[in-house]
Amino acid sequence: MTAPVLARPANPDLLPLLGRTPLARIRTPLPHPQPGFWAKLECLGAGGMKARSAVEMLNGARARGELRPGGTVVESTSGTLGVGLAFAGQALGHPVILIGDAELEPSMRQLLHSYGAELDIVERPAVKGGWQGARLARLHEVLARMPYAYWPDQYNNPDNAAGYHAMAQELIGELDDLDVLVCSVGTGGHSAGLVEPLRRRWPGLRVIGVDSVGSAIFGQPARSRLMRGLGSSIHPRNVAYEAFDEVHWVGPAEAVDACRRLAKGCFVSGGWSTGAVALVAAWAARTEAGAAVATVFPDGPHRYLGSIYDDAYCRAHGLTPENAATRPVEIPHPGAAEVMGWARCRTVLDPLEVRL
Repeated sequence: MTAPVLARPANPDLLPLLGRTPLARIRTPLPHPQPGFWAKLECLGAGGMKARSAVEMLNGARARGELRPGGTVVESTSGTLGVGLAFAGQALGHPVILIGDAELEPSMRQLLHSYGAELDIVERPAVKGGWQGARLARLHEVLARMPYAYWPDQYNNPDNAAGYHAMAQELIGELDDLDVLVCSVGTGGHSAGLVEPLRRRWPGLRVIGVDSVGSAIFGQPARSRLMRGLGSSIHPRNVAYEAFDEVHWVGPAEAVDACRRLAKGCFVSGGWSTGAVALVAAWAARTEAGAAVATVFPDGPHRYLGSIYDDAYCRAHGLTPENAATRPVEIPHPGAAEVMGWARCRTVLDPLEVRL
């Protein structure tokens, strides 16, 4: 039985800390020399990147009457949205229950507890849907016991994407030109939220989605993944498939290599998503001569000190530079072959519509 969650006072003074993150020029070879791309450093924003969407989702639910004053928020997370919801819960005055899984790092568990969130951890992945499926099943059990709690449903809530409109306006104010946008894709929120306003400003903007090897989002078969934060074993409805010109799948060896090169070369780095988008953004800047390329670094390196930045962990999992592809393999269709490392495809389809 889930224990009652105590109401908490709101702290609206936190809200002005949201967003307005710096934009860095990245010229580090990844792994080849490249002319440089722009990276929005969301790790330097209060609550991280997903605090933007968390505040928007809770404010939207409050406006519609779906979330009562002081009501409890329950959500599934692999970590990053959990931090964002902890921020939003403190700012708006809502207790937060987070459904995590056994792969959630001890440091992240400690951080979420410190921020006042309650954690409910599932110990085994579901046969269908993996860890996400197991977390969602537990979430529905909790909601059945707490009928007045609110579930933001980050995977399908359009307010998730709306939370990134302010980031798009920041980019418009910071950049003179933008030809290529590179976005990691998990729930689909930040890519969907950025593309529409950015394409209004730059109609010819090309958008590259970056997924994880082993993710089902763009039509590859779902399987166990080391990488967290991007990719999914389910098909989130927030993914704006029609917005993408191409998709790249990046493996953990490539992401680790990029993260470590960033850390040594420009003092700016992060986790799996950051390594993956940096690799693809550098590739785009290198292959599209003269193009202005931008991406978003969703988080910083601290959560990954025991994985990406740990030599023993990387050796144990084969995440060494010699195992990292230096160029993508191209496939003609998402179903043409199961990719095992960095690959690209210029045919982007919604897997659920393909099945119909």
